Amino acid sequence: MTTSTDHVRVAIVGTGFAGLGAAMALEQAGVDHVVLERAADLGGTWRDNTYPGCRCDVPSHLYSFSFAPNPEWTETYSPQPEILAYLRRTAEQRGVLERTRFGAEVRSAAWDGNASPWRLDTSAGAVTADVVVLGNGPLAEPAIPDLPGLETFTGTTFHSAGWRHDHDLTGERVAVIGTGASAIQFVPEIQPKVASLTLFQRTPPWVLPHRNRRITRWERALYRRFPRAQRFVRALVYWSRELFVSGLLKNAKSLERVEALAHKHLERQVPDPALRARITPDYRPGCKRLLLSNDYCPAIQQPNVDVVTEKIIEVTPTGVVTADGVERQVDTIIFGTGFHVTDNPVAERLRGVDGRTLAEHWEETGAQAYLGTTVPAFPNLFLLAGPNTGIGHTSLVVMIEAQLAYLVDALRTMEEAGARSVELSPSVFRAWTSEIQRKASRTVWNTGGCASWYLDREGRNTALWPDHTFRFVRRTRHFDAGSYVLVRADGRRR
Repeated sequence: MTTSTDHVRVAIVGTGFAGLGAAMALEQAGVDHVVLERAADLGGTWRDNTYPGCRCDVPSHLYSFSFAPNPEWTETYSPQPEILAYLRRTAEQRGVLERTRFGAEVRSAAWDGNASPWRLDTSAGAVTADVVVLGNGPLAEPAIPDLPGLETFTGTTFHSAGWRHDHDLTGERVAVIGTGASAIQFVPEIQPKVASLTLFQRTPPWVLPHRNRRITRWERALYRRFPRAQRFVRALVYWSRELFVSGLLKNAKSLERVEALAHKHLERQVPDPALRARITPDYRPGCKRLLLSNDYCPAIQQPNVDVVTEKIIEVTPTGVVTADGVERQVDTIIFGTGFHVTDNPVAERLRGVDGRTLAEHWEETGAQAYLGTTVPAFPNLFLLAGPNTGIGHTSLVVMIEAQLAYLVDALRTMEEAGARSVELSPSVFRAWTSEIQRKASRTVWNTGGCASWYLDREGRNTALWPDHTFRFVRRTRHFDAGSYVLVRADGRRR
């Protein structure tokens, strides 16, 4: 843990892939920085999500920093403990921990514009910084639905991102609300233990066969001895994913093959036509995240599982009531209801040059950021994994590394120009948001016939990058100073 520092060149918030990657990039560039982490350990979403069965649905070879490959993955889709161990090991090897303050939640950050432009109030004391890098990520704030009566429930409740390992589910009557990526993984794990499992499904997901397999000791030895071999495999996986996304970007006919595969998987695993009809989506594959599982459908067909598609209207002290008037008695409610993505609460803690919060700015435009990274009225603020950098087909680490190249070049440009601040031009921001929404309007995420967390209240896609990732990498390779107002130390603008 670092000693108290009054002022730093760059303050980085968060220690997931984005925050740790930023710290490593700035360390290599020789830039003074500190990392602020609200928890007592690093890891971001891979620290917080420890529910049974948790693993990544992106191939392991893509889910690491390109500059720090991991030859020790034991499976082609890595379980959560291995990802967290990788992040810890990489952070230790690259000296990140020495610059990290744990237990330092950023409660507010405001642009001052004077000698120390950003003033941050943290739970570990005040910090000032020339530049703030927000690396908290989009999957940091669990979302729990506002259900009438939930506060009266006398049993146990928790979100999958805050799994209660001290609470034994054995023999309990358990309600699971949500059928997204997390529930798909933990439902098969807890089903054999519980007396009954009531699964409340709002919208069924498309589920594809999971191709996960063990990576042999011979393969791992090969990757250790010949790192180029692993880089070659990584490249093959990357480009295969880029070919696949073409169908999602155009809502193309090729998605019919994906739908046929999902139907075949469902028919093979669910012989009961009535149940199969209830869990078959009525929208295009890819409109919501495609999920991978070989054991979810078998689990929900067990005698102690009931799949409920009626809308929940209230929670009582002892159960859950649905629109058909039936109350189901339960002991524990588990929420697999995702995260605040398009309405991340961190936006309420940041104040720009006009004193308004980022959330207030985004009330007008939706959660938008140029290159997913910068916003007008918020000088020297860089968002990592920001709006429209999410991906539905490949690794978010690809996008984060592209943003890191942009960040480092921005800091270099500021140094060479003697600029104390850079602020995005509003006209560039407007042109960017128009371009993104125009591209998004053609994708399956906008036209596939579903409602998802990819879209905000106005139907704008503010989450996903509506193009190939190599195009994002190309656009962020260099900092485009002409898109910004640069203010020199003497106050002159250019």
